[in-house]
Amino acid sequence: MHVRLAYGRTALQIVVPDDATLIEPDDPPGLADERAAFRSAVRAPIDAPALRELVGSQDRVVIVTSDVTRATPNERLIPWILDELGHVPARNVTVIVGTGSHRATTPTEMEQMFGRETLERVRFIDHDAHDSKAVTRVGTTSRGAPAWLNSEYVRADKRIVVGFIEPHLYAGFSGGAKGIMPGVAGIESVNFFHNARMIGHPHSTWLERERSPIAEMSREITAMAPPHFMVNVTLDRERRITGMFCGDYLAAHRLGCDFCKRTAAKAVDGRFDVVVTTNGGYPLDQNLYQCIKGLSAAARVVEPGGTIVMCAELSDGLPEHGNFKDIIRSCRTADELLAMIEAPDYCVYDQWAAQSTALVLQQARVLLYSSLPGDVVRAAMLEPVRDPSVAVAQALASAGPSASCAILPEGPYVVPYVREAAAV
Repeated sequence: MHVRLAYGRTALQIVVPDDATLIEPDDPPGLADERAAFRSAVRAPIDAPALRELVGSQDRVVIVTSDVTRATPNERLIPWILDELGHVPARNVTVIVGTGSHRATTPTEMEQMFGRETLERVRFIDHDAHDSKAVTRVGTTSRGAPAWLNSEYVRADKRIVVGFIEPHLYAGFSGGAKGIMPGVAGIESVNFFHNARMIGHPHSTWLERERSPIAEMSREITAMAPPHFMVNVTLDRERRITGMFCGDYLAAHRLGCDFCKRTAAKAVDGRFDVVVTTNGGYPLDQNLYQCIKGLSAAARVVEPGGTIVMCAELSDGLPEHGNFKDIIRSCRTADELLAMIEAPDYCVYDQWAAQSTALVLQQARVLLYSSLPGDVVRAAMLEPVRDPSVAVAQALASAGPSASCAILPEGPYVVPYVREAAAV
């Protein structure tokens, strides 16, 4: 049968066996009138005053939202928020793109994310985690981590966080406090957040919001300079808004996670010899660094020693910025890479994605269909393929006549689990 996979800005059609298992999210219907739903949600929010009543006309307001690697519908949400804050002078409002430790946003990406008209309404800036002059120490966490947050965010009279709730491989779910930590955190905090012990913790996993040490640290640092209001949404695969969760950043996020979990978690009866996955298409499949999300989702249901076929465009490469490309290419095997990263004195920015990739490689062979040259893929310990349909057929043939196959067309937007292995 033919299956449509999320890939880049368009899609990819591949051929798989007719008896392959499709694992897809149960998208709830999109909201009939998104603007009206937003207006209702911010005027009757969850455990918080109405947004327009909360923010005074002379307040200095900072709005933090996610960067280009996230599907947050900024082109809709930010103008709607600015309209709701029409009583606040434009000079008092700053929108900070919460890049975390990612690269800066290009002018073209800024226009794509927000629209030229919106960019001209108020001031927009990128957070820079690496600029020590742009962050303020707000405390120390219970685990001894330094807590650094963007200075303009900390100084604001009113702080608003905007985001998108989806399953997350370390924090359980995205959105909520993660918009602040690591969204506008300093690099020292980001590095601790992703150290080998935190990433390797058994509760640092999909759908585990309460016990994940990653989620705990995010909430702990955010509480040191909390947002006064949150606007979070859930989306379907076409970026239509399916749920609006506004108000207190903890209470509203909890409800949004419960809503997301009901549609994103999928039970299967057993593991599969071959699992085809994606990274959800653009913007999430821009680089290999982000692809650990789709890989780790597939790893939850692949047989030990099985094969994962990842289809991701990777228009931004490994990427070229940061240390991921150097770390992932520094060892010949996954075992060597993990031994290096887990050494007590090892601490290198971007090590977390390499660590997670190595953990997947210890479990399964990974074939990659992308726009990258074959030598670049091989240097990252993956196997390049020219035709994903052929790669699937060959992997199944190698596994034997009774080999099984599963497809995750939307990659990490659905989180599969084996019924006998976990209770979700």
